[in-house]
Amino acid sequence: MKYKYKPYYRRKLPHIHTPGSTLFVTFRLADAIPKVVLDQWLAEKAIRTNNLDHELKTEFHRRWFARFEEILHKAETGPTWLADSRIAQIVSDSLAYRDGRVYDLLSYCIMSNHVHSVFTPFLNETSVIEEPVYGVMSDDAPLPAIMQSLKGYTAYKANRVLGRSGQFWDEESYDHEVRSSGELRRIIRYVLNNPVKARLVQHWSEWKWSYCKWPEEY
Repeated sequence: MKYKYKPYYRRKLPHIHTPGSTLFVTFRLADAIPKVVLDQWLAEKAIRTNNLDHELKTEFHRRWFARFEEILHKAETGPTWLADSRIAQIVSDSLAYRDGRVYDLLSYCIMSNHVHSVFTPFLNETSVIEEPVYGVMSDDAPLPAIMQSLKGYTAYKANRVLGRSGQFWDEESYDHEVRSSGELRRIIRYVLNNPVKARLVQHWSEWKWSYCKWPEEY
């Protein structure tokens, strides 16, 4: 299957991803964030990001990401299906299955209601064909296709295990392009230390649902 990839693609806000870049992607269970908080976020986003430059928009999203993270770690509202080892195993296996197929998986951590992941999609300058009108064509999947496949499959399998139907994952995912090796190290350290921060383990390596490509470095 040949994917059509545009470095500038649109969901609710435009995102720019450079081919070959490493991405920090967080996705969460549906209803993990209270509706009143999401409504506040949408209202502020509409006001504050309309005329902001890229740097200010990035700062806005980082601030709200921190707010969402605080809510997710408290896990006081919404489902916590990922705390079920059967469901966590489905997600873990699915992340690992795609390693070497659609991306280079660098790290992940599965918490009770959200997942952090760091990977480099197999879309780079050597595997694309530049087209001046239609953007970039590639045999490798861009981020939207990767997430649709990952979330779709895991939702189907998890719902079967849980004996339920309906939306499993929130439609939106947070994605951030890693800009430097120093930032990459900070992000991976942040991902791995999620269960440590939540006081579930003393060292990240004790958490069953964490992975790092270079564990000796962390």
